[in-house]
Amino acid sequence: MEIQRLGNLKTALGECPVWHDGQLWLLDCRAGLVIALDADTGAVTARHEVPPPLGSFAFNADGRIVLALKEQICALDPRTGHLQTLVRIDASHEHLRLNDGISMPDGSFVVGTMHVFREPGEAPLGGLYRLDTGLRLNKLDDGLGICNGPCVSSIDGRLHVADSERRVIYSYAVAGDGTLGDRRVFVRTDDQGSGPDGCCFDAEGGLWTALVRTGTLARFDAQGQLTRKIVLPVTHPSALCFGGPQMDDLFVTTISDSGRLSASGPLDGAVLKLTGLGCKGLARPLCRMPLPPG
Repeated sequence: MEIQRLGNLKTALGECPVWHDGQLWLLDCRAGLVIALDADTGAVTARHEVPPPLGSFAFNADGRIVLALKEQICALDPRTGHLQTLVRIDASHEHLRLNDGISMPDGSFVVGTMHVFREPGEAPLGGLYRLDTGLRLNKLDDGLGICNGPCVSSIDGRLHVADSERRVIYSYAVAGDGTLGDRRVFVRTDDQGSGPDGCCFDAEGGLWTALVRTGTLARFDAQGQLTRKIVLPVTHPSALCFGGPQMDDLFVTTISDSGRLSASGPLDGAVLKLTGLGCKGLARPLCRMPLPPG
């Protein structure tokens, strides 16, 4: 296995890497940037600026990008730069924002919130939301402090969602109408010294997560047992995805200054590329939303 820096990009809050159309896409959430990189050289091939903070994004079948901003989900046309609001969530607070999200196999977009700096005992606002293919927004769950890493198991189709604040990854059954049930604890990461941040599955059903406070990646099998741990040359890895022509490279985003976490090492804020892992991932589905013309 080899770990290398991909290009010279340095992000404040690198997040949400997505392999799409032969390129690596990612966010710098604090800067409000959507960025594409050449997966071999790391050269920036696309750069789009939107109002920060950014939470997450997914590609729609028509080429537009579904974006989670602070409290609204928007559509960005990368050809024109036009940004339009689709929906707003049912909560608002200065310390609440939309965070990590993912395109689902049915074409919908699922995204969660983070509500930080709460008083002791104060329940988090927001929750886990689904924007369906009719552009209807529904709340799927609540009580999540910092929602991260939503990903769908390549084995049983269950949705896995991390609450970084509680250091737990939950697993949900997904009904045909997109609602969730049978919430279970998939794994707790207290013994790893960190909450789980971004997550993704490999083709064998292993869940990989960035342990943001310990500079490591962890892989858990379908039963939630730790099977692999990789120490990275960074302080705060944030998220990860498989990509490359054979879907056997692992790309990792990192943090130099998230507003709550900071680090000043030579690779903090960089994008890392891991090769020779011996496992593969699967491409993400596209959203299939009839976005309004714009």
